[in-house]
Amino acid sequence: MLRATTESPGFLEVGTGGFFKEQDPNVAVEELQEKWVDGSHVMYIGKTGGKEGKATLKSRLKQYFGFGAGKAVGHRGGRYIWQLSDSRSLVVCWKILHDEEPRDVEARMIQDFKREHNGQRPFANLQE
Repeated sequence: MLRATTESPGFLEVGTGGFFKEQDPNVAVEELQEKWVDGSHVMYIGKTGGKEGKATLKSRLKQYFGFGAGKAVGHRGGRYIWQLSDSRSLVVCWKILHDEEPRDVEARMIQDFKREHNGQRPFANLQE
């Protein structure tokens, strides 16, 4: 997920993310501010498919946007996105992989990001 501007966004106290298994997806605005990566367009790096995964790009995006629309969907990855005041204007990008394992490509992309941003992960990537 990309954001057109690198300016600091507004953060919502209560975002649009769904409560899956009655877990509140929202975190304190202070936590979002601490996690913010100055100067980055990249908000979240995710994956789908691969040897272990059966999900398609279409099914993962459906889950992700369903969660962002407040549905109780099991997709908490990237949930910080839904507390951005401009989350509806983010851009979804993808890379078609032919022979590479998506999990490996995702890990490499996150490591590359961290190298370029003083060890910080993309804003909404909560795990390596």
